[in-house]
Amino acid sequence: MAATPVRCLVLACGNTLRSDDGVGPWLADWVEARFAAEPTVRVIARQQWTPDLAEDIAQAASVLFIDCAVDASPGALRFHPVHPARPESGLATHHTGASELLALTRELYGSQPADAQLLTIGAGSIQMGESFSAGVQSALPDACRMLEREIVRILASGSARKDIPLPS
Repeated sequence: MAATPVRCLVLACGNTLRSDDGVGPWLADWVEARFAAEPTVRVIARQQWTPDLAEDIAQAASVLFIDCAVDASPGALRFHPVHPARPESGLATHHTGASELLALTRELYGSQPADAQLLTIGAGSIQMGESFSAGVQSALPDACRMLEREIVRILASGSARKDIPLPS
């Protein structure tokens, strides 16, 4: 029996014990509940993105990355396309970013999602704690609406993975 193809892979990153850093997993839980009846949406939340996620990315038509941003104002939302990192940038094994994961997927599997986006939410605090700052708390409804709109768009589109010839 063939597995259901993944139209939209949501990859969230963050530590739920470090205040606003946990916004990625929180949003991943929201997406999982909101799209529970949609078998072509897959959600993975981790404390950090690691190279093994390249296999999941290779099997997805689109990927949405979610993370907090310590270099943005608390609660500031930014949603933008992600492109594979250049090969000369190297691969970090402790923490791999969205661009590096796309490059690794391309290198190892000869494919990449047709669409890759990154949603970041500015962190007000990443100190030990399990609650969000006021800025992040107030941004959650907008972040949920942005994710919902994007996932619905992805599901309605006919995009597929881009197969890339592997170097010989």
